[in-house]
Amino acid sequence: MNRRIWIIGGTSEGRDLVKELAQLDIEIYVSVATTYGAGLIEQHGNVHVLPERMDLAAMQDFIKTHQPDCVIDATHPYATVVTQTVKAACAATGTEYLRLVRPAEEGYGSAVVVHDAAEAAEVLSHTEGKIFLTTGSKNLPDFTAVPGYAERIALRILPMQDSLAKAVGLGYKPANIVCMQGPFEEDLNIAMLKHFGAKYLVTKDSGKAGGFEEKIAAAHEAGAELVIIARSENEHGSGYAEIAALVKRRYQTAE
Repeated sequence: MNRRIWIIGGTSEGRDLVKELAQLDIEIYVSVATTYGAGLIEQHGNVHVLPERMDLAAMQDFIKTHQPDCVIDATHPYATVVTQTVKAACAATGTEYLRLVRPAEEGYGSAVVVHDAAEAAEVLSHTEGKIFLTTGSKNLPDFTAVPGYAERIALRILPMQDSLAKAVGLGYKPANIVCMQGPFEEDLNIAMLKHFGAKYLVTKDSGKAGGFEEKIAAAHEAGAELVIIARSENEHGSGYAEIAALVKRRYQTAE
């Protein structure tokens, strides 16, 4: 073994995994999409953070150059394109691929469940009232299809300059934009829903680590209807505890 691993993804559980595995006598490479995400990674002498996006060729080159024993995909449940690329890079180089999966919620109650952001926008196009959008900046263009979106939609995104510029550039009003790093407690979600007078809360099933339970509870308390973008049904992998235990067992045994 080369005693090197590569963790891809700036999720909260990805950051926790880096912190936990940094106690081992191994080198850890961590890829995140932005410098903002890089700043959230706890610093350790054996942790090397790479704040850049990679395509398939770049991933293959990185694996060939650094030769990690395994690649841990800790990307967001909805980052399906990145996951497909990581899988392809591992398959092409013969590298072990491990997928860290967040447990999905069991049942959504009376929520409207859709497959993607475009379908969510279509549903909302036939409603009236304010909307609180918590699906991130990537899907903002889809929701411009909602009639009167500039007035109706309030949104919460990460506190990043490019995300804010994207939102404003698409016509969302600055007064309706909240820039904060989550996950958020139920009370804060309730306060935001009430502040904007939101009748609808749009969210992804981001699991416990993404504050999904708190969003559901807040919507019920504030009297807002839930519109949930469901996950892909093809997601397979292992939970946080299982991945952490596997890596620890492997390298502690090899010492």
